[in-house]
Amino acid sequence: MPKMKTHSSLKGRFKITGTGKVMRYKAYKNHLLSGKSARQKRVLATNPTMAAGDVRRLKQQLSNING
Repeated sequence: MPKMKTHSSLKGRFKITGTGKVMRYKAYKNHLLSGKSARQKRVLATNPTMAAGDVRRLKQQLSNING
């Protein structure tokens, strides 16, 4: 059986923490930032954890990334 490969497009989109949680990034934080309020940019700067149902799908695709 060949080795499982990490899904290449997911490598930069998600990070696995030391405790095994999956962190994601938020949309709307890449450009046109001058038109957004400071509060909106501050809220978008946080990286929330993924929901449990989504983590089950992602763990297999992210299997080779530090987790």
